[in-house]
Amino acid sequence: QVQLVESGGGLVQPGGSLRLSCAASGGTISIAVMGWYRQAPGKQRELVATITQGGSTNYADSVKGRFTISRDNAENTVYLQMNSLKPEDTAVYYCNAKYTLLRVIDYWGQGTQVTVSS
Repeated sequence: QVQLVESGGGLVQPGGSLRLSCAASGGTISIAVMGWYRQAPGKQRELVATITQGGSTNYADSVKGRFTISRDNAENTVYLQMNSLKPEDTAVYYCNAKYTLLRVIDYWGQGTQVTVSS
């Protein structure tokens, strides 16, 4: 069983930056596609960014050019660097690990709150 723990959320002013971390335990992330998702109040959870085992990245259009996902397999950790934050980025951010073995297995963290407000 893989456990994911997010950290780094908080309150930041518009235009500011935050770096989220997702530390995994109970399994290696090196064979997983890792991702960050977010859910704002009253809205569905949406994809923010993903990174494959080989390091290929994919971003939601709304965050392209502002957010960067990265992974450190040695540290079993995934990061999300968020720059030029906007109020519409306010949400709970969740880390996801997707393992494709005989079937797809998803693991989720508990989420970390990001609030962008002046």
